[in-house]
Amino acid sequence: MKSLVTLVVALLLPAPALADWKPVEKVETYAVPGETARELYDAIGEAGPLLGKGRVIAHTNFKLTWQRDYRPEGGACVLKTARPKLIITYTLPKPAAKLPAAVQARWDAFAAGLTAHEKVHGDSIVDMVRKIEATSIGLTVADDPGCSKIRTDLTRRLAELSLAQRQASRDFDKVEFGRDGNMLKLIAAFLSGG
Repeated sequence: MKSLVTLVVALLLPAPALADWKPVEKVETYAVPGETARELYDAIGEAGPLLGKGRVIAHTNFKLTWQRDYRPEGGACVLKTARPKLIITYTLPKPAAKLPAAVQARWDAFAAGLTAHEKVHGDSIVDMVRKIEATSIGLTVADDPGCSKIRTDLTRRLAELSLAQRQASRDFDKVEFGRDGNMLKLIAAFLSGG
């Protein structure tokens, strides 16, 4: 009877809950001089964030740190909690000076589209962090009283999630900047006024 009561109590206890957290989102801008759409776009090409060997229009970056609670239990190690601190930084262009009204209207539409595109990258990062959290909390490695094996195992698992997020981000950009992609349409509309 005692084991039945223990089982019922164990079933009623909540599973390790994922922490309630929110990312910090920041926007950094870089100045682009010009008074026409063409001048502004050309300035983006000269001043945009450096990514790899070239410059990009906008960029999403992040800094991720964790507070983790590893606990030895009966010769094993259990990761009891893993609380992320995520800072997402969107780098976007900003006109260096006041624009003529017609150009400002085109810029506003262009900037909104850029922001929406970068927010998809931000959402992908948040999704990755939530998957890391779900993979981490409750992770148990047997025969690890010093909690060293668990760190190696966790690092391997997290590397897979990180690589998957990076590939998804590249795939998204390939579509967005590909033929008939949203970003090419956005740039064309900005430059042509259409």
